Amino acid sequence: MPKYARLNNIFGWTAFLIAFITYLLTIEETASFWDPGEFIAVAYKLQVPHPPGAPFFLLIYRMFSFFSFGDNLAIAYWMNVGSALFSAFTILFLFWTITLLGRKLFSLGKEEATKEQTYQLMGAGLIGALAYTFTDSFWFSAVEAEVYAMSSFFTAIVIWAFLKWDVIKDPRAENQYMIFIAYLVGLSIGVHLLNLVTLPALALVVYFKKYKNHNLKGGIFAFVLGGIALVIINNIIIPGLPSIAGTMEIFFVNSLGLPFGAGIVCFSILFLGGLVYALVYAHKQRKVIMSTVLICLTFILIGYGSYALIVIRANAEPVINENDPKDIISFVSYLKREQYGYRPLLHGQYFTAEVIDQVEGAPVYAKGEEKYEVVDYQLENIYDPEKTTILPRIYSTQARHVQIYQSKLGLREGEDPTFFDNIYFMLDHQLGHMYWRYFMWNFSGRESDFSDAPFLSIWTSISTDFPEYIKNNKGHNNYFMLPLLLGMIGMFFQAKHDPKSFWLTLMLFLMMGVVLVLYLNSPPVEPRERDYIYVGSFYAFAIWIGFSVLAISRQLARLKKDLVMAGLYATLITIPVPLLMASENWNDHDRSDRFFSVDAARNFLASCAPNAILFTGGDNDTFPLWYVQEVEGFRTDVRVIVLSYFDTDWYVKQMTRPVNESAALDFTLQYNNFKKGTNDVLYITDRLDNLPLPDYLQLLKSDSELLKLSSSRSGSINTVPSRTLSMSIDQEKIENLDIVPEQFRDLRIPDINIRLKGNYVTKGNLMLLDLIATNNWERPIYFNNTSLATIGFDISDHVVMEGLTYRLLPIQKPDNQEELINTDLAYTNVTEKFAFRGMNDPDNYFDDEFRRFTSNHRSVLNSITIALLDEGDLQRAEDIMRLSLEKFPHGAIPYDLASGQAVPLLLELGMEEEAMHIIDEMSSRSVEMLDFYQETGRAMDREASISMQMLRYFIPLLREQGFEEKANQLQQEYERLFGSMDQRMQRR
Repeated sequence: MPKYARLNNIFGWTAFLIAFITYLLTIEETASFWDPGEFIAVAYKLQVPHPPGAPFFLLIYRMFSFFSFGDNLAIAYWMNVGSALFSAFTILFLFWTITLLGRKLFSLGKEEATKEQTYQLMGAGLIGALAYTFTDSFWFSAVEAEVYAMSSFFTAIVIWAFLKWDVIKDPRAENQYMIFIAYLVGLSIGVHLLNLVTLPALALVVYFKKYKNHNLKGGIFAFVLGGIALVIINNIIIPGLPSIAGTMEIFFVNSLGLPFGAGIVCFSILFLGGLVYALVYAHKQRKVIMSTVLICLTFILIGYGSYALIVIRANAEPVINENDPKDIISFVSYLKREQYGYRPLLHGQYFTAEVIDQVEGAPVYAKGEEKYEVVDYQLENIYDPEKTTILPRIYSTQARHVQIYQSKLGLREGEDPTFFDNIYFMLDHQLGHMYWRYFMWNFSGRESDFSDAPFLSIWTSISTDFPEYIKNNKGHNNYFMLPLLLGMIGMFFQAKHDPKSFWLTLMLFLMMGVVLVLYLNSPPVEPRERDYIYVGSFYAFAIWIGFSVLAISRQLARLKKDLVMAGLYATLITIPVPLLMASENWNDHDRSDRFFSVDAARNFLASCAPNAILFTGGDNDTFPLWYVQEVEGFRTDVRVIVLSYFDTDWYVKQMTRPVNESAALDFTLQYNNFKKGTNDVLYITDRLDNLPLPDYLQLLKSDSELLKLSSSRSGSINTVPSRTLSMSIDQEKIENLDIVPEQFRDLRIPDINIRLKGNYVTKGNLMLLDLIATNNWERPIYFNNTSLATIGFDISDHVVMEGLTYRLLPIQKPDNQEELINTDLAYTNVTEKFAFRGMNDPDNYFDDEFRRFTSNHRSVLNSITIALLDEGDLQRAEDIMRLSLEKFPHGAIPYDLASGQAVPLLLELGMEEEAMHIIDEMSSRSVEMLDFYQETGRAMDREASISMQMLRYFIPLLREQGFEEKANQLQQEYERLFGSMDQRMQRR
């Protein structure tokens, strides 16, 4: 092996090992918050995740679970190791990509690199690869079982493969490599579609190699052809082929009367037969290009074939079976992510536009008993044309989104935006806040891990005296813009000395960054920071960081005339930059010894009685629960129900069968009453003052005309004739079940009146009402705080808190009580069943997600303490408060709003020292924060508003308790800040 090739392999694998060891040392040992809990659960049992699925990811990560050797508690760890491994391979291929591009810059081709060139190329590859290894966003995904690590690997290997193809001279080998690339692209479809975004840029590689005379027109044409390839795969192959198969299936079954599956079989025969015929024809006629294209298509389809797993496993009816894509119709809907709705892209409405008409579009089919039935029609909203625009960016009508639009654009209530407002929002928020801010996080620095935290520049680093609460935040990472500076040097160097490769790298950077932002057209606020979406763009920038070594070494060579050592010196000069990134990022990316994502899930389940039904609100409430049940086997008797999924017929239907140790749920309504297109929305007509819920369900079940209301679109629809639905309570049955605690026996009521909110009842709320009525207190029904706040009717007066969950009981809360708490059960659950592993370790890193769940736990402990104090049980109240302070100490989890609310409880319990510690810490931080906001001119955000509230809260509290000196001190601080800060908040 030539010396260069050997060194290229050695240094590449060295970068791989550094990355892999880094990620192994900082890996999360269990399931993280958000999607990893779901992905680990579905990969372990090969179930069906949320659309559009990731079947190849599931197959590979299922193999990683084998390394647990039967230890279910180790399954998550080994799947996380899978992400670490794929991320390290990404670094390996980034190294080789940089050296390949460096060889092009030196015009080496097949020639052996000189010693000085070898030093430069090895240094460039190493610096670029290590810089990317330690970037904030990529490191985040590298230590958890999510699709982004494996997706990054496929992106990296495809880019590298194209560059390898570029240096191949033998046409036969060229075609073989292109087929290999096609297969990689096909496999990547079963992981994530980010890989496809690179195709327009990579088409430039083909253009520069195959055509001699290069010009702008030719480059644009090649880029467009790459875009066409992207469209063919993303819009025709992925959803298009199944859609055509579905159309043929409906025709064969509905029109020709053939059995289910006939259309799919016919389509498969025709398509595969046509593909084979075309391949044979191309081979016989020696049409090399046609043959290569067809073989590439074949291998893309082979890779895409991993999606068969989704349909196969959906038909096996696993516990997690999202969207239930068991037939061709539901499978197409699954691929198209139809449940997530539509975002306008090239033309659409402003958020102030009114719907002036609705056009009934294509029918929506569902598989029936003998044929495919029309269950609904796609509706297209027609908006006032005066309030539509090209490239719509401010389109969402959600109340929270509208408030942000108006705030950012300075629009008054009812004022229409202009096209300038639309473009300004795109540039300032979508590109500025939701992309360039993330870009700067990775290459400039990050102020903190608080939501919407700004980036750090050299100016802010030098000129700003950050308060201690920011300096001590482990997410405070300052790179002094050095990675950005190196990247800019490398970018200009490549542009000057190898413009062809520069355009390739630039297009990769833009396609996976700016263009992706424009395509996604995100709403103004997301549930969490989405920087991990754009790691491909940051990958491209890391190439330029590597090229900075070549630029610096060239300048050094001019100064010293020692070409051999210039590359080494340049590497030594730049190596502190990735080392700085590693040292700054290590403490907030080290997830070892973090378990609270799983412990919190266990605590929710531990709060439930045996054979319970637990409603959750959304993804982050649910995915960790799925993990602990499906993987760790904890409390599988509890049926977890996602309230937002309850609006779908497939999910309700899944609830009617037993799962694990949980029996099937009983409903009064049958499938025909809740199938898609039936009773999706029921409008409230207020014809009756009160209607018994069981009677209403029976009327609905029988499709009674008494509930009908004429509709211009569908003839007639069902309604709810009363805003109040009642349910009688069988007192003898309640007595026999013994479900009402002794302390609440006086609160029992003969019937429950359920007051509906809004103007209509959704299918999900209808089925929840059905479940409550049909269950008739047989199984315990619980809600977490999120689901309780989002249901479409008010039952808060009939729930009792038993820990982290609220149990529905046939009792009525007195008006003078804020909430009912079963103190005996809650105390037992918290002190004996709850887990808090590692939460009191100040060396552990707890990001904003962890702190939110911590605050929830602190708040619950406060509530239990209040209830115990009301009962006069001072000892157990003190036990709970001491547990809160012990498990969530300030040194590990900074005091928050819930901690401040605990102060009067501590004072009432005589825990004066602990109370004053909270006041001292929170008040000093509040003053420090408000001073910082005043000095920097920042608008008030959530953190600052809480700080102001805490100062206002502590001052009268301290006076009441006789701490005049401390109260006066805080009063003076508040008055010093009050004018400017209060006025700013009012303006906001």
